[in-house]
Amino acid sequence: MNISPFFRNLRSAYQAELEDLRSDSEGRDVMRQRLTQRRKELKFLLQMMELSPEMVAVILHQGFTFKSPAMMEHLLSLAPEDFPDWDSLSDAIQPATWAHDLIQVIRKEPVGDWFLTVAAGLEYMHHKPATAPAHIHEPEEDADEDLEADMNPLDAEEENDARSREEAGADWMVEQGFDRKD
Repeated sequence: MNISPFFRNLRSAYQAELEDLRSDSEGRDVMRQRLTQRRKELKFLLQMMELSPEMVAVILHQGFTFKSPAMMEHLLSLAPEDFPDWDSLSDAIQPATWAHDLIQVIRKEPVGDWFLTVAAGLEYMHHKPATAPAHIHEPEEDADEDLEADMNPLDAEEENDARSREEAGADWMVEQGFDRKD
């Protein structure tokens, strides 16, 4: 499977977001409660959709059934500016019943359809770890070196943009009173 630099960069951040939600300080599984709380904060989170989509996409965790793996894998190979319309993905993605209201709110936003496409792609990758390229699972330093060696200048620019978005998102969360992730 060919994953675009855009999705490659967001994948680990999305996984980290899910992991942060998974358990409390005592090791208890609290993901369901934390996801419910995040979903209630949708109006607040909408501000972050474009800047840090991986931080908001977790509200749709387990909110999609993927009917066309081929279409999803093609989506993952695309740059963000080449994403298809959300409506054209209806044959490939079936939202869960509970997600319909969230999706309708998100679609009213200027980048809502784009964000839903990103969220679906991240969730698809989350459920397909075996199809990920091996270098995604390497230690972070080695993976960065391998990615840089294989990148053309446009890929490197997308990588820098992704890092900038991640840093800006982390800064924004600190401003909101959250602790910075290490």
